[in-house]
Amino acid sequence: MLEKNYNPSEVEEALYKLWENSGNFCADPESLSDPYTIMMPPPNVTGSLHIGHALTFTLQDILIRFHRMQNRDVLWQPGTDHAGIATQMVVERQLAQQKVYRADLSRDDFVKKVWDWKEESGGTIMRQLRRLGASADWSRERFTLDDGLSRAVTKVFVDLYRKKLIYRNKRLVNWDPKLHTAISDLEVEQREAIGRMWYFRYPVDGIEDEYLVVGTTRPETMLGDTGVAVNPKDSRYSHLVGKFCILPLSNRKIPIVADDYADPEKGSGAVKITPAHDFNDFEVGVRHSLDRINIFDENAAINTNAPQKYIGMDRFEARDVIIQDLRDLGLFEKIEENLMVVPYGDRSGVVIEPWLTDQWFVDAKTLAVSAIRAVEDGKTKIIPKQWENTYFEWMRNIQPWCISRQLWWGHRIPAWFGPDGKIFVEENEADALKAAKHYYGQKVELVRDPDVLDTWFSSALWPFSTLGWPDETEETSRYYPTNVLVTGFDIIFFWVARMMMMGIYFMNDVPFREVYIHALVRDEKGQKMSKSKGNVLDPLDLCNAYGTDAVRFTLSAMAAQGRDIKLSEQRIAGYRNFITKIWNAARFCEINSCKSSNSFDPALVKINLNRWIVTKVSEAGSLVGSAINNYRFNDAANIFYKFTWNTYCDWFLEFSKPILQGTDKEALSETRNVAAWVLDQILIIGHPIIPFVTEELWRSTSSQREGPLITQSWPDYANLIHLDSKNELDWVIELISAIRSIRAEIKVPPKAEISVCGHFTIEDNEKIGRLERNKKLIMRLARLSSLEVVTSQSLKNKTSAHTGNVSILVEGVTYTLELEGILDLTSEKERLLKEIDKIESEILRIDKKLNNKNFLEKADKNVVLESREKKDAMLTSKEKIKRLIDAMEAV
Repeated sequence: MLEKNYNPSEVEEALYKLWENSGNFCADPESLSDPYTIMMPPPNVTGSLHIGHALTFTLQDILIRFHRMQNRDVLWQPGTDHAGIATQMVVERQLAQQKVYRADLSRDDFVKKVWDWKEESGGTIMRQLRRLGASADWSRERFTLDDGLSRAVTKVFVDLYRKKLIYRNKRLVNWDPKLHTAISDLEVEQREAIGRMWYFRYPVDGIEDEYLVVGTTRPETMLGDTGVAVNPKDSRYSHLVGKFCILPLSNRKIPIVADDYADPEKGSGAVKITPAHDFNDFEVGVRHSLDRINIFDENAAINTNAPQKYIGMDRFEARDVIIQDLRDLGLFEKIEENLMVVPYGDRSGVVIEPWLTDQWFVDAKTLAVSAIRAVEDGKTKIIPKQWENTYFEWMRNIQPWCISRQLWWGHRIPAWFGPDGKIFVEENEADALKAAKHYYGQKVELVRDPDVLDTWFSSALWPFSTLGWPDETEETSRYYPTNVLVTGFDIIFFWVARMMMMGIYFMNDVPFREVYIHALVRDEKGQKMSKSKGNVLDPLDLCNAYGTDAVRFTLSAMAAQGRDIKLSEQRIAGYRNFITKIWNAARFCEINSCKSSNSFDPALVKINLNRWIVTKVSEAGSLVGSAINNYRFNDAANIFYKFTWNTYCDWFLEFSKPILQGTDKEALSETRNVAAWVLDQILIIGHPIIPFVTEELWRSTSSQREGPLITQSWPDYANLIHLDSKNELDWVIELISAIRSIRAEIKVPPKAEISVCGHFTIEDNEKIGRLERNKKLIMRLARLSSLEVVTSQSLKNKTSAHTGNVSILVEGVTYTLELEGILDLTSEKERLLKEIDKIESEILRIDKKLNNKNFLEKADKNVVLESREKKDAMLTSKEKIKRLIDAMEAV
């Protein structure tokens, strides 16, 4: 006997162990079935599950479980990323608590301590993914620093270097002055701030008392200025192009150049150019062959390239001194407040400095050509399609990719320097020494490059390195290319684009046929979740409170393509009630002796009600399957919800009660079998989304099961459509719902029984027959005292009621609800008219906002969307009330 209440905490862990230990998650390279592959985006080894992970991995697991039920040979490849900078920081902090610092250790000793930490604490997120129900092939779990992947990384680096697609160069990078390493754009947090714009006068060389006024938000960088740019169309400065300014404080001559980068409408129209400390200025410098003078050291303090007075000053200390010195020289013009974006290191919390330094780069522009063409030609589809534009825009403007990091934890760059700085790139030190001996004609000592590779470099190889490449493995040929990548839009550039480039170059095919980009999970007000706002929802806490299935179902039901998810705990609590509803439906079946039978054939049912529900479940199953296939996860969840709660629980089980409580043995037997069979279909269809409760009920409701639910095939619902029964029962439900709805809207007392007349023409024999066959059912569920048929022949004998009646129209037939003596319709109509007035006032208020250009430009897009949705809801309510008033006046 099923327990009265479903308790997720008592079953989820045991069920997961059952699945994992049985080998049901494992791929089978020797299978004759078609493969279906998803590469798990490898979470950081330092990470713990957050709500964004919960969405990504839930959607992937739905696809994996669904295609496993489609009898595909499914591989969900799991693994973790070594997360260079994040992991190194975690270990350094732990060592610091023991008064041990990285500088006190050799590189090898420190790296060993990181490996020790990884073995002890690095599996947290993988355990948490199991808690979420992720059915990955854990037997194949990989790590971006394991031996096989490290070999792949080295081979790729060496191959690309030999093809001149990797090179060493001095360029600008995002430099973290606290961590002393270059970092990727993804590790830079852009914070809005009210800053200042300082304006200074640069004397024009050779023209007395003529100055160029330049504005800057970073006065300290002026020590590295090597030019001033003006727009070629700006007539104010055309006479100065080709001349020189004298750079204050440094007294260097710097050229005045004409460049479109200078905007005549901004500031003074003249822009100081500091190629070594600004990404845009760097490009201007390249165009005009300007010098690059780096005036910061690795700590972002002023170096020896600046005047003696400022050497050694911190950049912000230098700023204050420089401003005062320019005031003293009479070269200070003015100061303005300036809304700006300041880049911070997301881990160090300090302002990031664009810094000119020697680094390793990938020629991403060359590699991007084939990756762009693959999406243009449809070899890889991006879903929703709108994200293709984002992909193309970034790829067509791609910059050299800085792949070196000044860290100890990561893939060491396979490059060695000779005595004269000559670089030798080889797969190992022995080969490098051999190449050096050949080059120098004698044995020499080499020094290995101390840098490691950007984490994104190794993860760019993930779709094929995890399958055993560079060896020609059975897995590589079977599971590459993968079917779909499921990820958030924030790493389209950092990961998706780079996997495309590397996959096409080394495997001669795209890494995935489709890329499904899901939106962000925000709080219920549409704000981004953050600890500082206190609006973070922890998925593990939610799973503990409401059950994992409720969390998974909520995320699925809200995962509409192209729209952010506004998540609230109340929504999850609501879907927990849905899980309870399924449990209670199973208990109803158990109480009424509705048991699954392997010999039952749903195609042979005879009773109209049973033919109807068999048809409805086949429709729902087909629609859910199609929705999952097309990444419409919200449609899949909502179709399943509507069928289970409304069609099965609210209507079928209610309709079936007279049969289940009756004495007709044949009807009783068939209806019991149908009720149990449909419940089984609910468990099967719902399993990809809510695996725990469905598996538990599958185990608990029958002893005749052929294996656990996870091993069952997705049903083939062909030949289970009975249109005549479907149409008739759908009509019955529509009529009952219409009567119930109008009773509720005009506030008819719930217990009051009313009379209804259906007005038919003489030709409506089929509809009259429907009404007569289902009369008792309609009267019981709509709470009617009578249900009378009035034809055009008998209409003249029927006295029409007026003020006490309300009419509704269902499939071309008018039904009159006789309410005289039950309700004062005149008062009700007045109430409804007042309600319309209120709604119209609210619509006017919203329209005023939506017609305000200022509001549309400055408001958060989610706020604008909310306003439009609210207006639509108001218009719908207004239309509904108007129809209700019309129904009162139509009689």
